[in-house]
Amino acid sequence: MADEKTIWLVREKYLSLESYKRTGEGIRTPLWFAVGDGVIYVYSLADAGKVKRIRNNPQVRVAPCTIRGRITGDWLEAEARIVEGDEDKLGHELLRKKYGLSKRLGDFFSRLRKRQRTVIAIRIK
Repeated sequence: MADEKTIWLVREKYLSLESYKRTGEGIRTPLWFAVGDGVIYVYSLADAGKVKRIRNNPQVRVAPCTIRGRITGDWLEAEARIVEGDEDKLGHELLRKKYGLSKRLGDFFSRLRKRQRTVIAIRIK
């Protein structure tokens, strides 16, 4: 996947995911991400707005960003989908490898609060 358009995936820690409301309004969210086999994986609470928006419209855009969401590169068109089973496990594993203790702590607190998480797979077009 690493070509001129996606080389930032190697060096960046955050990406901005822009998903769309039914009205067409774009909503941007800065997220942790990991890459495996040409797919970008992010995770979210299962009942989050971005998950609902992706279920309604899988067309998204991604761009590198800071932790606060300031865009630092070009937007790329992509398609997102909610994953389950083995691919969900792979996404969490890749994110744990990249973010280490921070991801593990987040997982721990999500379990304590009994908040269901889901993984979103994003493929850049």
